[in-house]
Amino acid sequence: MSSQATSIGRQFFRLGWISIWVQAQCLHVQQSCKLLGIQQNPQIIRDVVLSYEAEGCLVNVNMFREVLKLCKEAQLAEVALWVLRKMEQSFNIRADTVMYNVVIRLCCRNGDIETAEKLTGEMSLNSLYPDLITYMAMVEGFCDAGRPEHAYSLLKVMRVHRCSPNLVLLSAILDGLCRSGSMEMALELLDEMEKGGDCSPNVVTYTSVIQSFCKRGQWAEALDILDRMKASGCHANHVTVFTLVDSLCVEGRVEEAYKLIDKFVVEHGVSYGDCCSSLVISLIRIEKLDEGMKLFMEMLSGDARPDTLASSLLLKELCMKDQVLDGFYLLEAIENKGCLSAIDSGIYSILLVGLCQRSHLTEATKLAKIMLKKSVSLKPPYKDGAIDILIESGEKDLVNQLTGIRKGL
Repeated sequence: MSSQATSIGRQFFRLGWISIWVQAQCLHVQQSCKLLGIQQNPQIIRDVVLSYEAEGCLVNVNMFREVLKLCKEAQLAEVALWVLRKMEQSFNIRADTVMYNVVIRLCCRNGDIETAEKLTGEMSLNSLYPDLITYMAMVEGFCDAGRPEHAYSLLKVMRVHRCSPNLVLLSAILDGLCRSGSMEMALELLDEMEKGGDCSPNVVTYTSVIQSFCKRGQWAEALDILDRMKASGCHANHVTVFTLVDSLCVEGRVEEAYKLIDKFVVEHGVSYGDCCSSLVISLIRIEKLDEGMKLFMEMLSGDARPDTLASSLLLKELCMKDQVLDGFYLLEAIENKGCLSAIDSGIYSILLVGLCQRSHLTEATKLAKIMLKKSVSLKPPYKDGAIDILIESGEKDLVNQLTGIRKGL
């Protein structure tokens, strides 16, 4: 046993240092862990506890509570379990629900769901009852272990103990069921949530189920969930849109994706621009660049505003395809629409270098002026090549202004 470790540990307890630090601000548990090197040398915790046992020192439950906080911070499941056992066996101190929860969560995260189950059962023997935090840890543990049906069965146990599940816990179970392919059980839980009232499914919940059906190519079932969303007064968002639209495009069902946009706009109130932007991204992903470009230009010529991701992705794809001139004209059109504000700054640099290398110096100069206007600096590794070409073309003053953007910010 390290004498230095023991000395530091004794000071920790005798001076109440941990408690003082933790009460002062929560960051001190992390700092204490780092200072003592507990993650690298977890034996220090055992050494300190054993030294107190050997010397018959007086300790209390608060001291062990802080030790378990250190175990939690360092993610030491085995050590935390050892401390839990040692405090009762050697010091006759019983753990409370909070302390059990720390160890149970650590066991679950460590993949030791069996020990976590035993500890949960053990709590009732000590006149303690698992709370929502306990059950949430167990739900996550079961789902991570590929046993979401066991997580689902916990709901009955919770109700017996009069512990009401919340939306976060129910959604975690539903997501676990969906990920494991237990769709029948997932729909059963979704139905319970819709009828229960207290924890009605939200857009994230519904989208998770839709995504699972899409992955299995069960489009009718996915669209049925979309209709259930509307019936429940829950509106789809851009994530729901992309989930369905992208899945259809990947399966080659592009026409159906187009038709689905009207449904999202009319029935769910999603903006036409957001829907079309999702479709543009999906078309690019399935290598239908021309079709994506056509739809994007239709948006620019109409009232729809393309989003940042669709704009940046399309511009980048044109650069990758060596269509830098098309990329520049598209960027000009986006600027005229007033949609340039959030485009990835790296796109400007890629486009500028491409224009310079292909001797499109008029367009390169125009782009440099746009960058200057928007305070967009040149990004490495594109900086030097573009600067040299612009200087050779007589745009030294413009280059000086462009390279001075970062310094002036």
